Amino acid sequence: MSLSEKQRKHLRRLAHPLNPVVMLGNAGLTQGVVAETQRALQDHELVKVSARVGDRESRDAALASLAQQTASELVQRIGNVGVLYRRRESLPKIVLPDD
Repeated sequence: MSLSEKQRKHLRRLAHPLNPVVMLGNAGLTQGVVAETQRALQDHELVKVSARVGDRESRDAALASLAQQTASELVQRIGNVGVLYRRRESLPKIVLPDD
């Protein structure tokens, strides 16, 4: 799944008022975090993830790995917070604009 810039902008606008649903802590990216993110993406399609791990490079790597393991798209990362999106197969909530 590859998002256009217009679609990313739309998702960023929708994600702005959201609070982080999943927290990455000192333990890093565990199977429990991956499972919780899978559940949150199934329920909400668009979730914020708070990554309080190490420096910038390790946060980027953890969020990219989480996106890959959950088959989602990393929409944005600002500071410690990343936004993930995965379209629900049945009854999608979010309608993305066409290019």
